[in-house]
This record gives sequence, structure tokens and C-alpha cells, in this order.
Amino acid sequence: MKFRKHNNKICLEENKKVLAFIEYTEEKDKLIINHTFVNEALRGQGIAKKLVDKVKEEADKQGKKTEAICSYAKKILK
Repeated sequence: MKFRKHNNKICLEENKKVLAFIEYTEEKDKLIINHTFVNEALRGQGIAKKLVDKVKEEADKQGKKTEAICSYAKKILK
């Protein structure tokens, strides 16, 4: 399984199939997480948190803050 960044989306893929993803929008000083999805078979394994962490890493690289609209990501960012 491999994480890949596609525009404003980070996906977890296996054999070119998307198993989980997180979508975000970019603003001047922040990345805003809009949606997180993890395939039912992978839930409970910490994949969603890893996706949130990947967005945080991207925000840090860009010198931006991270915010969330997505309810799951909001819990993680607190």
C-alpha cells in the first residue's frame, strides 16, 4: 500500500485501487480538510489518522496551518 498525492487529495492505493483518501482545499495560509474516507475493510487500523498526518506534513512543508471541516479530522486536530 502506498500513499500518493493527487492535487488536493492524498490517497492510499493498492494495485492502483484507492482504498482510502483525504481531500483538502488550500487557502492563503491554511489547508482545510474537507473529507476523509477509509474502505470498510481497513477501518480501525489508524489509516484515517495517517491521512490527517499526511495533510499536516504537507501544511508544515508549505508553512501553513491545518484546519478541518470533516468531523473526524476535527477530532484528530484537537
